[in-house]
Amino acid sequence: MQTRQLGNSQLQVSKICLGTMTWGEQNSEAEAHEQMDYALASGVNFIDVAEMYPVPPKPETQGRTEEYIGSWFAARNNREQIILATKIAGPADWLKYIRGGPKLTREHIFEAVEGSLKRLQTDYIDLYQIHWPARPTNYFGQLGYQHIEQESAALEETLAAMNELIQQGKIRHYGLSNETPWGAMKAAQIADQNGWPRPLSIQNPYNLLNRTYEIGLAEVSHRENMGLLAYSPLAFGVLSGKYLHGQKPANARLTLFDRFTRYLGENPELATQRYADIAAQAGMSCATLAQAFVTQQSFVTSNIIGATSMEQLKENIASAEVILSEEILQAIENVHRDICNPCP
Repeated sequence: MQTRQLGNSQLQVSKICLGTMTWGEQNSEAEAHEQMDYALASGVNFIDVAEMYPVPPKPETQGRTEEYIGSWFAARNNREQIILATKIAGPADWLKYIRGGPKLTREHIFEAVEGSLKRLQTDYIDLYQIHWPARPTNYFGQLGYQHIEQESAALEETLAAMNELIQQGKIRHYGLSNETPWGAMKAAQIADQNGWPRPLSIQNPYNLLNRTYEIGLAEVSHRENMGLLAYSPLAFGVLSGKYLHGQKPANARLTLFDRFTRYLGENPELATQRYADIAAQAGMSCATLAQAFVTQQSFVTSNIIGATSMEQLKENIASAEVILSEEILQAIENVHRDICNPCP
């Protein structure tokens, strides 16, 4: 498994990162441990989690995913083999059960870190990420920007807390998530002005149905050395093709949970069918095509894959070995030109 440098750090992360958001909801602790065993044996050294996981978020399951990773570390005694990333939740009315409503203030950040460290059974986090901004802006598929002068925590206070945690050794580095070009550049500016470490990465959605990252943030990733940690490379599983023609596979995310509608609709279905046809002509699955496309983008540091079965996991990890030809890439661009970003 090829590794790539994480920002300007000394960390070399595998180009496939193991996502975990189903553990504790769709996957048991034993299944989570099996996935981590296989991923590590396959050369994956990078695991991503969040304090609010699993998803869909619920009070009774919050933190369970981190606990599964912690019990794996305790059972395997292998913490030093893993580059561990987790996230603090941003402000959200629907997460009142987390600290009475999460904020990105120093107090909340320090409390959140201690909670994650305890659940993860470790004394440090390699990459601590701001799950989404404190300010109102466009993320999670929101369009039609409306400017609102409202912020629950100043970005400077958030970054000062990150710097303090780095000095204490509780986190090694920090990153952004669900961020905009302005937010990424502002964070870099504030860090530079204060002599603090910059964010190393940006974890945003990126897939064949949503390539909006390319519009502004891809340049930021290159010029500011803040590579993309791409999430939802399969668009909630839609790009596997398993939902085409009205199919509702048993135990699949979009079958089980009606809250996930971002990648559904007529245009996403049309685009997915065309990508599936390209994949079939190339002798590979649509899932492999979609994930290989993400992984080989020059601004991507690591592709965060996820799976609910070992069969899916093996296919997703194996996609790292596939390099798409210029002919296939041109066919993908033809679809993108005709049906551009149907699911931003």
